[in-house]
Amino acid sequence: MKRMPCLATFALAAAVVSGGCVSMMPPEPTPLELLMLQSREYEEDKQVLFSSVMTVFQDMGYTPTSADLETGFISAESAAQGGFNILDLLVDDTTVVQTRATAYIERIGEGTRVRLSFVEVRSTSSVAGQTDRRDVQVLDPMVYQNAFERIEQAIFVRSAN
Repeated sequence: MKRMPCLATFALAAAVVSGGCVSMMPPEPTPLELLMLQSREYEEDKQVLFSSVMTVFQDMGYTPTSADLETGFISAESAAQGGFNILDLLVDDTTVVQTRATAYIERIGEGTRVRLSFVEVRSTSSVAGQTDRRDVQVLDPMVYQNAFERIEQAIFVRSAN
């Protein structure tokens, strides 16, 4: 029985392993699934929801970068986080991670809709001056559920007064 050369065996194993990783990735959500994940409708006034979302973003550690009640758009970002990583020493790179949050609040019929979006921004720069940025939309349902629960609490506090 002949033995395959070591390089060919390694290449075959790498192809099998990498092919398995691709199939384990969850599929991208459809636009409707994304809308359902990121949106909630309320019977409250737009002003109440706008103020509640602003408060929640700040409570979650985001700094508002822009906000306009008329358009209903709020933009905010988290503090940048960069840490020492032994791998950074080996490749002469520095990585900074930040999350950006946006909210769009609009009047729909008798109610008001809030749509949130969270995006993780990963910026890398090297000693040689090369920079790279990778934006990845946060699709974890728990992130959105947590934010909407906080918004509902803020609405309750405002409505109780």
